[in-house]
Amino acid sequence: MQKYIAFLRAINVGGHNVKMEALRGLFEALEFTNVETFIASGNVIFETTRQSTQTLENKIEAVLHAALGYKVATFIRTPAEMVEIVQYEPFDAAVLADEGNMLYIGFMAESPSATAQQKLLAFNNEVDEFHIHQREIYWLSRRKFSESTFSGARLEKTLALPATLRNVTTVKKLAAKYAP
Repeated sequence: MQKYIAFLRAINVGGHNVKMEALRGLFEALEFTNVETFIASGNVIFETTRQSTQTLENKIEAVLHAALGYKVATFIRTPAEMVEIVQYEPFDAAVLADEGNMLYIGFMAESPSATAQQKLLAFNNEVDEFHIHQREIYWLSRRKFSESTFSGARLEKTLALPATLRNVTTVKKLAAKYAP
């Protein structure tokens, strides 16, 4: 059995409220085992014998769309990938430690094109700074998320790809809890 972590977009935001017990039930109906949720923001840990993450993402998206009535983009990572994601250091540790600074990690199904990356990096300014590594976006915000001129919707529009964001604290906790 392989363990996976699914990051779901549009769960418990924007009026899309989903009880974690119901979400776990949907994953269990897919015949996944050891299903857990982590924080009520669309993080689901599960095990399965299936190996293709793209197949898993498509299957989960289809079931969630049918059950919830709206599209839920799904991004899957293994515990080993999670460790790599949190070990990657796109910004200086001293900058990250500055009071008020917060790092967000955006998950995508694929790496954005070079053109899309250039478009996103053009938004770097004194408040928001972006770095792209593989299928993740590292977003350093020097203000509260709500005070930024940038948003998740603008991120997706700029990249022309669906994405979901988590703060680095959540990502680190997931990586530590499920590290191989």
